[in-house]
Amino acid sequence: MEHRLTDSLMVGFILIILLSTGSAEVYEDLKFCGTWRHGNGPLSLSLNLITGCEGVLISASKNSLSIDGQITALCSQSKVIPLHQTGSELESNFCLLWEPMLDQLKLQFKGKNITLCPPASLWGTCCTQLSNGPKSPEATYGILNGKVITDVISDKVHTAYKFNGTPIACKTLHDEVNLGSARVTYIEDKMNGSTAKVQMMKDFQGFNITSPADTSVSAEFTTTVQIPKALKKAASSTNEVVCTFINDNSKFKEGPVEGSILNVVEITVGNDVIKNLSEPIKIGFNHDVIPKGHSRNCVSWDTREDPSKVNWVVNGCKTREQMEPRPVRHLLALTAITSLGCAVSVISCIALIVFLCRKSRRCKEQSLPIHLGLAISLGLLNLLFFFTGVLANVGGECVCAWVGAALHYTLLSSFSWMGIEVFHTFWLVYMVFSPSPRPFVWYLVGFALPVIPISILAGVGDIYGMRKVEQSEDLSDPYKMCWMKINDKAMLAHYLTNLTILAILVISGLVMLLLVYRQIRTRDEWRQNRVAFFSIWGLSCLFGTTWGLTFLDFGPLSDFVLFLFCILNSLQGFLLMLRFFILDRIRKQTGGSGFGSTSTGSTRQHMLQAQEKS
Repeated sequence: MEHRLTDSLMVGFILIILLSTGSAEVYEDLKFCGTWRHGNGPLSLSLNLITGCEGVLISASKNSLSIDGQITALCSQSKVIPLHQTGSELESNFCLLWEPMLDQLKLQFKGKNITLCPPASLWGTCCTQLSNGPKSPEATYGILNGKVITDVISDKVHTAYKFNGTPIACKTLHDEVNLGSARVTYIEDKMNGSTAKVQMMKDFQGFNITSPADTSVSAEFTTTVQIPKALKKAASSTNEVVCTFINDNSKFKEGPVEGSILNVVEITVGNDVIKNLSEPIKIGFNHDVIPKGHSRNCVSWDTREDPSKVNWVVNGCKTREQMEPRPVRHLLALTAITSLGCAVSVISCIALIVFLCRKSRRCKEQSLPIHLGLAISLGLLNLLFFFTGVLANVGGECVCAWVGAALHYTLLSSFSWMGIEVFHTFWLVYMVFSPSPRPFVWYLVGFALPVIPISILAGVGDIYGMRKVEQSEDLSDPYKMCWMKINDKAMLAHYLTNLTILAILVISGLVMLLLVYRQIRTRDEWRQNRVAFFSIWGLSCLFGTTWGLTFLDFGPLSDFVLFLFCILNSLQGFLLMLRFFILDRIRKQTGGSGFGSTSTGSTRQHMLQAQEKS
C-alpha cells in the first residue's frame, strides 16, 4: 500500500510541476518507446486507466512504470503488475502501443507483449488525434530517449511524458483509414441491431468482426464473426459482406423451435448462395452459463422458399462446444518449481540408474530390472519437460510436433512402468510359488507398448504441437511448451490416453498400498517408524499415486493442490532415489535382513519371509 501511495503522489506531483511543452505533431494512433532507467530492486507496472479521451500520462520512478489517464472507450484498469527483471540491469526498453479503432492498449517490455486493454469493436467515440503534451523536468530515474515511432522527443531522462487526446466518431475514423485487405463501415441501430459492412479488397486475407458490447450488462457478452479468405472467391456478384447483430430476438421465436434463442446474427453476401467453402465462417457466441442437461445447437432460418415462413434448418451449421483450459494462477512460480524439480530428478535418476546397475551385478533380484526401467523412463520424462519451453520458443511449431509426441511417449512409458511395479508387487505378495515373467516381457510392456497409441495419434494428425498456457496475471504472455494442442481431437486423445490410464494406475496403486500394508503391518520391523515411512512413501511414488492429485484440482484448495502436484511429481525421481538409498543403507545396518530391501516393498525374502527364487 505504501509503495502504491508513493507512486500516486509522484504522479500527482508530476502533473503539478510539468513545465516544458513538446511539439504539436498529431498521431492517429500511438507508439511511444523509450528506455526506463530504474533501480535494481523489484519492478512493477502501475495501471490507472478510465474511459474518456483527455489523454495518457506515461511516467517512471526508481521501481515503478506507471500508465495513467483517460484514453479508452470501454476499458478500465486499476492494478499493479510485477515485471520480470533479469540480473542487475538498470535499464529496460519498452514501447506503449495504442490502437484507437480497437480500443487496444499494449506494452512491449523487454521483448514481451503485455495486453493492458484487450481489443474490442467500437461503435461510438474513438480517442485519437494524440498530440505531444508537456513533459516533466530531467531526473535520475525515469524515461530516457523518449520517442514516438521514429521521432525522438528528448534524449534526456524525464520522469513523465503526456499525450493529449481528441475524441472522434469511430465510423469516421474507419472510413478514413484503409484497413489493408478490408474496409469496414459501421451502422448502429439500437432498436433493430448494429450492422458492419465489410468490403473485401483485392488482397483480402480474412477479417474478424466483433459485435458492440452491451456495457450495461457485461463487455464480455459479445458475438464474433470470422470471415475467411475463401469467402471472396465464393462470392460472384459482390465484394461486400454484411453482418447484422440482432438485438430483438422476439420475431425469431416463431416456428417449431424448442428452447430459447440466445443470439442471432444475419450474414449476407449480396444475393449469392454460399456453400462448400474450403474454410468455414466461424461465429463465436458468449453468453450466460447454461444449466447442465441443456444442449446448445446452431441453427439457421432458411427463407429461400418462402420469406414469410419460418423454416429452421441445421444444414451447413456445426455446433462446437470446446472448453478452453482456464488461465493458471501463479504460473511463473509453478514453472520455476517444476523446472527446478525436473532438473533435480534428472540428476537423481542418473544416480539411481548407476546404483541399480551396480547392484544387479551383485545379486539377481527380480525387481531390479523393473526399478531400472522406471528410473530410465522418469529420467527421460523430466529431461524433456525441462527443455520443452526452450524448444517451443526456439524450434517453433515444427519441432514441437516431434517433442510433444516424445514427451507424451515418456509420460505413457512412466505410467506403464508404475503399473508394472503395482503388478509385480501383487505377484510377490499373492503368487508366492509362481515364477514372475522374464525381464524382456517387462521391457516390451514398459517401452514398446506406449509406441502404439503415440503412432496412432501421430497418424491422425493435428494432435501434437505448440501449447500455450495462459497465466491469469497476464493473458498476453502465455508460457509456450511442446505438448498436445488445444482442439477437439487432442482433448479426446488426452482423455482416452492420459486421464484413463492415470485413473486406472492411481486406483490400482491405492488398492495395492492397502494390500501391502495388511501383509506387513504386524511385522516387528514396523516398530521402526523410519522404515515404515520410507517404505510406504516409496511405494506411493512407485505406484504413481501422487499423480492422483490432478483429480483434486478444483474448489478453494485448487492452488494448494496445484503447487503440491508440481512439487511431488517434478521431484519424483529424487524421492525414489532417496528411498532406495536410505532403505539400502538400513538393510546393510540390519545385516541384510528386515524390511529395508530395495525392491518394490519388497521381495519374498523380506516381505513374506520366504526365500526368493531367482
